[in-house]
Amino acid sequence: MVRSTIQTLLTDTLLGYGRKSSIGDTMKVAVSAPDRFVAPYILDMLGDSAVEILPEAMEDQMTLDALLTSCNAIVHINSKPLDSTFGRDDRETLLRMREQSRPILDAVDRHGELHLIIVGTLRVHPQWEPDEPYYGYDSTLAPRDTAAEGQLWMEEMALERAQAERPVSIIRASNVQGVLLDGSEANGLLHQWAMECMMGWINIPGDGSDVKDFVHVQDLVTIIGAVLENPPPTRESISVGSGKAISMADLAAIYNQKTGCESEYGQDDSQEVFGIVDARDLEMRFGFSPEISLEEMLQEAFEFAGH
Repeated sequence: MVRSTIQTLLTDTLLGYGRKSSIGDTMKVAVSAPDRFVAPYILDMLGDSAVEILPEAMEDQMTLDALLTSCNAIVHINSKPLDSTFGRDDRETLLRMREQSRPILDAVDRHGELHLIIVGTLRVHPQWEPDEPYYGYDSTLAPRDTAAEGQLWMEEMALERAQAERPVSIIRASNVQGVLLDGSEANGLLHQWAMECMMGWINIPGDGSDVKDFVHVQDLVTIIGAVLENPPPTRESISVGSGKAISMADLAAIYNQKTGCESEYGQDDSQEVFGIVDARDLEMRFGFSPEISLEEMLQEAFEFAGH
């Protein structure tokens, strides 16, 4: 039920701008997709407007340029390489992320007018204080790990090259949840805990006092569609979250009540992204707030896990 709302959400958002979407009519959008989760949703949203850039095309300049010739924009998933055996804190991961981003940056430079949209995570985030939005207008960036350094490297290189005819949009998302488009797997802590419940317990990172801001993959993709419709004058950075958060202890209580599972506190929290997204960017830029609630995300997680 949740997944079927994607086209409705996108249409409603675009109609809110008072004009018809050009996606699917005249716009062609390239998607360079080193991930299995978000990219398929983007391709599904774009339909016949999508031009998929496969890894082998990234290695050949002529092929890449040919694919981009008809495109108005390119969406790049700025994530750790899928085929890498190295961890997020390995120096080789940074080098590979730089290597996989250079062909895109150089190709955008070679084309006259191409809107570059870079989609990453809020592992690149400032230090935050409890109960305060951690990513807002005045924040500074601080990568959480080596892979986040690679993400930030591409973002900075792209923003330096941004021009009016080649605008750049940076989209960073917080704790994205959902089921893979093919239904084979699920992504995110909500799904992880729903599966762990079947063993009788859930693993809580930290002492339970930290908070997370969850957003559904379909809301993230809706924002990507809105950014495609409305490029910035030159450059922009957008954080995507609900603007709401829940503590790990309060979230665990929901799982405890629903399934009777136990909570195991004190688990490793070094790779977790905590904090509350300042969602004013979305409201001011697009008049949009995420549509899929935490309750609906939980329902999806429990249903996928077979509860």
